[in-house]
Amino acid sequence: MNINEEVHNAFEVIQNGGIILYPTDTVWGIGCDATNPEAIKKIYALKQREESKSMICLMNGEKMMYNVFKEIPEVAWQILDLSEKPTTLILDNPRNVAANIIAEDKTLGVRIVKEPFCFKLMERMKKPLVSTSANISGMFTPKSFKEIAPEIINGVDYVVNLHREKICDKPSTIIKLTNDSQVTIIRK
Repeated sequence: MNINEEVHNAFEVIQNGGIILYPTDTVWGIGCDATNPEAIKKIYALKQREESKSMICLMNGEKMMYNVFKEIPEVAWQILDLSEKPTTLILDNPRNVAANIIAEDKTLGVRIVKEPFCFKLMERMKKPLVSTSANISGMFTPKSFKEIAPEIINGVDYVVNLHREKICDKPSTIIKLTNDSQVTIIRK
């Protein structure tokens, strides 16, 4: 399979409210359209995760970020410019996404990705992509495709056929930023 075929296949599934298993710039993720609350519910059910524990959204650039956040602190762009590894930012007051992906404190974790599959898929979707690690809640995060539990693989609507040999042992850095520029490092 080539990347364009995989983007097409994943897009078709997501358009129809499905969930996918796919490689990201960090670990393998389970994802869906971040504006579809029913698809997001499917992910919570598959992961056996409480809906009060929010998931993150991947985005493909500044335009998508400003579609979801009216205000983005200037320090956010500085952090992203200086980051040497994938960085997730938790920002205040998201909009234009499903309510069940927004945390109780009205924040949303987001990461801008350059990974070609994810980038092209979001380019086609014109929407953010939900991303959560490919595991049952509370279990270890798989470092490669072969470590993903069968119930996860069998529980999604489509498994992307790219980067199955890739091993990743580094999840993203997570930094919480408030609109008044308070910075909290959650995970280095």
